[in-house]
Amino acid sequence: MDKSIELTAIADFPLVQSGDNLAEMIGCFPLLDGDILVIAQKVVSKAEGRMVALSSVTPSTQALQLAAKVDKDPRMVELILAESAEIVRALPGLLIVRHRLGFTLANAGIDASNLGAADHVLLLPEAPDQSAKKLRSGIKEATGKEVGVIISDSWGRPWRLGTVGIAIGVAGLPAVIDLLGQPDIDGRLLQATSIAIADELAAAASILMGQANEGTPVIVIRGLSLSSETDSAEQLVRPIDDDVFQ
Repeated sequence: MDKSIELTAIADFPLVQSGDNLAEMIGCFPLLDGDILVIAQKVVSKAEGRMVALSSVTPSTQALQLAAKVDKDPRMVELILAESAEIVRALPGLLIVRHRLGFTLANAGIDASNLGAADHVLLLPEAPDQSAKKLRSGIKEATGKEVGVIISDSWGRPWRLGTVGIAIGVAGLPAVIDLLGQPDIDGRLLQATSIAIADELAAAASILMGQANEGTPVIVIRGLSLSSETDSAEQLVRPIDDDVFQ
C-alpha cells in the first residue's frame, strides 16, 4: 500500500444542471492517469435529471398513513416508498429503509438541500455503478486519462453519531480489498479481513467536500495505486442472509 496520497478539491466547479455532461465538465480540469475521482452523488443525480417537484407527487394511502406515523410530508414518504424495497424502522422523525439498490439508509437517500429550487427533492442515481462507469468512460474520452471513479453520499451509521462519506457507485478501482490469507506482522495468516477501500476514500474526500455551501463536489485523489475493471459498490452491500442486525 502507498505511504502517502494527496487529496485535492477541484476549485470553482460550476453548478450542475439537469442534462449537463458531467464527464466533460470534470475533464476541463487537469487529471493524470491513475487519479481517483470522488464525485458527490448530488451532482450526478442533478445531471441525470433525478430532481422531483413535490407538487407533482400524489401520495398513496400507505404513504399518508406512514407519514402520520413518522411526521413527514406524505409526498416525500411516497417517493421514499417508491425507491425502497423494505421499511426497516419507522419512528417519529425517522424512516429507515432498505433501498431498491440494497443500501439501508434514512429516507432512501432522498435529499432537499442545496437544490436551488423550493419544494423539490433529489433522488439517488437510478444505477450508481453504471453512472460511475459512464463517467469514467466519458472522462477517458474527454481527457485520454484512465481514472477511477467513486460516487459518494453522506450517511449516518446505526451505532455512531454523525455522517460519513459512503461509496454508492464505483468504477475502475476495487470497492473491497480482500486480505484473506495475507500474513500479519507476526506471520499469522488473516482469516476474515477485508477493507472497504471505496468507503474509506469516500470518507476521506468528504472532509474536503463538506456538507453545506462549500461548492466542491469533485475531489481528486492522487498517489494511490489501485486498479480494477470489474468491481462495483454493489459488492459493499452485505447480503440480507448475512445481516444479523435487522
